[in-house]
Amino acid sequence: MATPAAPLSVEDLRPRLSELTLIDVRTPGEYASGHIPGALNVPLDQLDQAVPTLRSVTARGPLAVVCAGGNRSATACDLLADAGVTAASVTGGTSAWAAGGHPLDHPADGRAVWPMERQVRLAAGSIVLAGVLADRVLPGAKYLSAALGAGLVFSAVTDTCGMARVLGRLPYNRRPAALPSLATTLRTLEY
Repeated sequence: MATPAAPLSVEDLRPRLSELTLIDVRTPGEYASGHIPGALNVPLDQLDQAVPTLRSVTARGPLAVVCAGGNRSATACDLLADAGVTAASVTGGTSAWAAGGHPLDHPADGRAVWPMERQVRLAAGSIVLAGVLADRVLPGAKYLSAALGAGLVFSAVTDTCGMARVLGRLPYNRRPAALPSLATTLRTLEY
């Protein structure tokens, strides 16, 4: 087991981009909508497949992990630490990078995709609203909203998100054809 490295701010990351290996753990759709130059996409839900390669990467130099706002990259760093891989999370993520006026790379067929946290809020809010409204016609439908509330509490307590995993499988969150596969990304990291 390793300890996650100290988080990096965008100001710390920028001058060190050439010496770091930067992994973006957002969904492929989010990554395609704009990513920090040089970042390679290893989605959080596929991180376990990349651990051996990332372990060898850290033998050559430091590893940094980024997402949209910093939550998923911190989770990824904890998972990597449990597997003996030291990595630093980028505080504020790609959003902070863009807000700082730094450029983002956009693949040719990239399209704007909402960050996963926003997708989860929309889906959860819609289900709660639907449950409350449906209860007026179908008594007991409010328990759908209660079940979702319980799921959100579980998500917060365990720092996991089943809804994000499901949403990540939707077509607009999948890897666009122009992006390399995970296997290709891992081969790139091996060099």
